[in-house]
Amino acid sequence: MNLIEHYIMREIRRLVMVIVGFLIFIFAIYSAQRYLTEAANGTLALKAVAAIVFYKVVIALEMLLPVGLYVAAAVALGQLYSNSEITALFAAGISPLRIYKAVLMLAVPLAMLVTALSMVGRPWAYAQIDLLRQDAQSTLDVGHLQAQKFNLDDNGSMILAQQVDRNLNHLSDTLIYRSTANVTTVLRARSASVAWPDGVPVVTLLAGSAYTLDHHGMADNQHIYQRLQLYPTPAKPDDDARSKSLSVRQLVASSSPTDAAELQWRESRGITTLLMALMAVSLSRLKPRQGRFTTLLPLALVFTLIFFGGNVCRTLVATGTLPVMPGVWLFSLLMLLGVSALSARDFGLLPIFSR
Repeated sequence: MNLIEHYIMREIRRLVMVIVGFLIFIFAIYSAQRYLTEAANGTLALKAVAAIVFYKVVIALEMLLPVGLYVAAAVALGQLYSNSEITALFAAGISPLRIYKAVLMLAVPLAMLVTALSMVGRPWAYAQIDLLRQDAQSTLDVGHLQAQKFNLDDNGSMILAQQVDRNLNHLSDTLIYRSTANVTTVLRARSASVAWPDGVPVVTLLAGSAYTLDHHGMADNQHIYQRLQLYPTPAKPDDDARSKSLSVRQLVASSSPTDAAELQWRESRGITTLLMALMAVSLSRLKPRQGRFTTLLPLALVFTLIFFGGNVCRTLVATGTLPVMPGVWLFSLLMLLGVSALSARDFGLLPIFSR
């Protein structure tokens, strides 16, 4: 490896580690705060919070790593421009290709890692989160419920119990509230217990009353019971959440637009990492007497465009608005055209823009 490439790589690599570490820390703190709030509200078991935060970080790495490289390359090269080091290299006859080569030597292995995370780590982490949330948020699991407190879940159901025995899965003086688009159901019981005979969950309510309120008619009902058994079924995840936890093989075999969008999203992550790094090389370019922070605004604008543009394309494919081909790859193609134009400027192939 030549001295110039080694020097540029060292400057960028050091910043990548700092920026990615900082982004992971901030993201983990944000996620922990979010899920600790759910645990405090009684909708999530406290023991599941650390695991979910870890899986969320694994999922976020496919975005944090490219962003870290993008910012690090732009800032490091901008500093070299500001110190006139790159200007001196060009004056000595060094080609801009050497700078692109140095960045690519970092970007290629990082893009391979991002691709692996997107193809394997992303569905694995989403599947683990789904399992944890199903176990922790299900009304059948009393381990996360808190006594004398309104315990809410994502579906808007509420459970209030005077006492909670987590070892026996037993609740005392229980109120259960459930509401759908058509009816609202309120259940009162002196005691409630959960069992799984033959693997089928059963909720048994003793000595209570049930109220059903019809939202669209006069079919309100009140029922007093001594023993009432409920056979709840777990809520099914939506198509988007389901696709995120599917393996690549399952996505390839599917004909759903949502699955096609998810597959293309995973496949394009490595290419997007490379294109972002190449864009950073050109966007870091400073003119004489420009400050080192001059490029921050265009860098932020380009990243915003990349972030929202990719997500918009994915949504359009998932909803069937945009054809599967080119699908999400349409935005990657637009990025490639942008990189080509910027690179042509750097190599003097576009004299009008290289002045």
